[in-house]
Amino acid sequence: MRIDAHQHFWKYNETDYVWMGPQHAAIRRDFMPEDLAPLLDSIGFDGSVVVQARQMVTETEWLLSLAREHPRVRGVVGWVDLCSPAAGEQIERFAPDARLVGVRHVVHDEPDDEFVMRKDFQAGLALLEPAGLAYDLLLFPRHLAPSTRLVDAFANQRFVIDHIAKPGIASGTVEPWASDLSEIARRENVWCKLSGMVTEADAATWKPGDFTPYLDVVLEAFGPERVMIGSDWPVCTLGGAYKLVMEIVIDYVSRLSPAEHDAVLGGNCARFYGLEASFASDA
Repeated sequence: MRIDAHQHFWKYNETDYVWMGPQHAAIRRDFMPEDLAPLLDSIGFDGSVVVQARQMVTETEWLLSLAREHPRVRGVVGWVDLCSPAAGEQIERFAPDARLVGVRHVVHDEPDDEFVMRKDFQAGLALLEPAGLAYDLLLFPRHLAPSTRLVDAFANQRFVIDHIAKPGIASGTVEPWASDLSEIARRENVWCKLSGMVTEADAATWKPGDFTPYLDVVLEAFGPERVMIGSDWPVCTLGGAYKLVMEIVIDYVSRLSPAEHDAVLGGNCARFYGLEASFASDA
């Protein structure tokens, strides 16, 4: 199986997608499953995991409805208000749908770098593991240290770091990102998505080799058994076409053994999010 572990859908409007600034002009339009399907076909991928792009409960409802209509959407990482007393009710509402595989909050946009240590956030997070849900960590490098403390407090919760924690690829900055990422990777319940890299690079001049030092750090830290390929489509198109973006990782992992190669390109994602049953149903 081949799975794009990280992409988004939206019907664009200015009110809901407040994170889009002038630099996002090219993606201020609709992106839907029918737009992604030929791109998946172009690289021989079977499906994807769609991740929330709006911090509202209606986003989770909408993404689950798309997954019901489009079988190639293998899983949904939605949003619930983990800081709210209503978090338990929201999780109870959505968790019975097997298409919901995880939850995400846009931590890197919070003004408090220690946001993940808030008691109300952690109270909501504590509800995920009993419900069988993973948690996506959307971070900048400065958030890795507090996130390591978070992970230590939730040793049974599955976590995955989105976009390799967005190191400064355009400037060639490696430290302290590399050391902090290697530290959090020592926790075996933490995985990492090889995604979102081109938008941290110089969009006009990047070449595949620019990402090699960062991919080397991630593979050394997590091993090939805890990393997964993702596109961050359509955001990635700000830095390059879908196929070119995915080929950065596809080509990089060609040096691995066949089993490791297959794991990074889909098997690990299926294992982490529990998607095996959705592929078995295709047989």
